[in-house]
Amino acid sequence: MSDWYDLMILGGGPAGYRAAERAAAKGFRTLLFEKRALGGVCLNEGCIPSKTLLYSAKLYDYAKGGSSKYGVTCDNAKLSHAAVIQRKNKVVKKLTMGVAAALKSAGVDVVNGEAEIIGRVDGGYAARSAGHEYAASRLLIATGSAPMLPPIEGLAASLESGFALTNREALDLPDVPASLVIVGGGVIGLEMASYFRSAGSEVTVVEMLDAIGGPIDREIARSLQKAYEKKGVRFLLKTAAARFEPGAVTVKAGDTLSSIPCGKTLVCIGRKPILPAGIDSLGLEMSRGAIVTDERMLTSALNVWAAGDVNGRSMLAHTAYREAEAAVNNMSGQPDVMDYSAIPSVIYTNPEAAMCGETLDSARAKGVDAVERKASMLHAGRFVAENEGGDGVFKMVLDKGGRILGVSILGNSASEIIFGASLMIGREARAADIERIVFPHPTVSEIYRETIF
Repeated sequence: MSDWYDLMILGGGPAGYRAAERAAAKGFRTLLFEKRALGGVCLNEGCIPSKTLLYSAKLYDYAKGGSSKYGVTCDNAKLSHAAVIQRKNKVVKKLTMGVAAALKSAGVDVVNGEAEIIGRVDGGYAARSAGHEYAASRLLIATGSAPMLPPIEGLAASLESGFALTNREALDLPDVPASLVIVGGGVIGLEMASYFRSAGSEVTVVEMLDAIGGPIDREIARSLQKAYEKKGVRFLLKTAAARFEPGAVTVKAGDTLSSIPCGKTLVCIGRKPILPAGIDSLGLEMSRGAIVTDERMLTSALNVWAAGDVNGRSMLAHTAYREAEAAVNNMSGQPDVMDYSAIPSVIYTNPEAAMCGETLDSARAKGVDAVERKASMLHAGRFVAENEGGDGVFKMVLDKGGRILGVSILGNSASEIIFGASLMIGREARAADIERIVFPHPTVSEIYRETIF
């Protein structure tokens, strides 16, 4: 082999680039392959671009009438979708350049191309990209995930024609569709419903389950749905997409079929791991299309790790960061384990919803004798000052001994204060421990204390 490294990383998303930086800092000669763009799905077509659009939508909602509640009037407010997309592209470019600069500064070698795993070689593993072969003592697979596309009649043709979209295409639409059917009421579906409704689309969300938001607290899911129904979003629950055809989506509820005319349809029913070419040569243990890893992020093969969406454990960018750190620490001889019990998740709609740990239902389903403490967000003075006419809820789940098992929040600022729940749950804090925390006043974070005392 012409090039030998201490670590080869396949994939330049959150897990890949975080691992590369950390490994290089520990003195590893590190090589990173990325076939599309550094930053992966999160930075280029997911977390960051969607939040950029949602912030513009929030400003527009305030400008066209919401700000009058605060004594501020803005006449003839308009939203330029083209300008929003232009700003989104600028933000993405700035951040991807930052990732590239950080990797260069760390001394990481980057190959812009797809890597194919050749297999085991003496002392490590080999990979090939653009006809060139590389080898390393260790291998980290961080190839991410792609949208799950079910075998529904007409979907493939609709994707090819541009009538049906995934989140990638939706974030680059040149114009706002007059009407949009979103198949999937999870995080991506709700965030896109939020933006496109504010931007002027007639939005219908089709969800197979009886509630939106996936695993979030059911009361919060209902409240979030009501908030968006007031804004004009239509929800069809316990309903599935049955057929796609030009200009319409046929849906099925029970035994009833109905057709919904629309300008575009967005399919976001989940994601599936992307496995690198040549992975079969490693003989890794797999489960439901994902690479099985232990708590050290090690696979079933010696010196092969996997982090991020490819292991199917928790498809969130912040999870991928932590998994990458755990993997690199273990590679370097520093024992570390990945804890999934305190991973926060957020729906960045307006209002926001966030959760961490257990809900009351999930705790009781596991046989835990749990109780719930609940308070209106109106108990936090800062929330009242900044949310005229708005409401929200804060819920904390405790076990019999008072240990904090989970937190769920509906209300603006939820994304900024949910980290506190992650810290408390991860450290097995109890409700009584909150009494000794000094929260700055006035902040929305005081709701933690108000819920307990």
